[in-house]
Amino acid sequence: MTIQAKWEEIQRKSPPESALILYTMAGFPTLERSLEMIQTLARCGADMIEVGFPFSDPVADGPAIQWASAKALEQKITLSKVFQGIRALHLSIPLLLMSYLNPLLAFGMERAVKEAKQAGFSGFIIPDLPVEEAGSWQQILKAHGMDLVLLAAPTSSESRLQSIAQASTGFIYAVSLTGTTGARDRLPSSVIPFLRKLKRLSPKPVAVGFGISTPEQVNTLARIADGVIVGSRLIHAIQKGEPIDLLVQNLKQATIHNGIFSKKAKEVR
Repeated sequence: MTIQAKWEEIQRKSPPESALILYTMAGFPTLERSLEMIQTLARCGADMIEVGFPFSDPVADGPAIQWASAKALEQKITLSKVFQGIRALHLSIPLLLMSYLNPLLAFGMERAVKEAKQAGFSGFIIPDLPVEEAGSWQQILKAHGMDLVLLAAPTSSESRLQSIAQASTGFIYAVSLTGTTGARDRLPSSVIPFLRKLKRLSPKPVAVGFGISTPEQVNTLARIADGVIVGSRLIHAIQKGEPIDLLVQNLKQATIHNGIFSKKAKEVR
């Protein structure tokens, strides 16, 4: 399924809901376990899944994902192994490969895109790819019917945000806070105005990530954003052996705009 087709499916839902996009690290704690986790996330309600590829210098990531990345690197994980494993899953929801630039360049740009497409990925997220250098990736991905999702930071100027919104396909990845990923107790007060700003700048779907950990936070953001991304909270749950199915079901329930979590969610203004 393409990312666009998934958005269209979600827009037809009644009562209204936003997409739940979940992140997990390929190879953490092992490749086999991570593939099982991806299947679990899809079965329990994820609308899309970001599959992270480990890197030795994950500058955008907080402690939880850095730790998971280090554990995955110990497993001698490779892109070829990830593609082979994903291909065998035959999932019906969109998958996005989230990787820093260096591993992709080392593997080969065209080869990475081609093999990702064959494996069942619908798009790429490259956190350290600036919009000014996105052109070649856009061309190759478009040729394979795939999307390039770009990150929009709250510290960026309006002109830069416009460039990112124009170049990003699939959706715009709104970074909810300054700094790295990682679960937070509270949402920053600036996130709702930032989401509204992005929605004014572009008609494209906006999904928000970084620092989101509770169903109440998800519900607050879901009433503004088209999608909500949860990553570090999931890594913590895997690390601690928490029941993933219940966590995902609660997070998905929270994406329903007028669901059971609406009464609990506190508006962030």
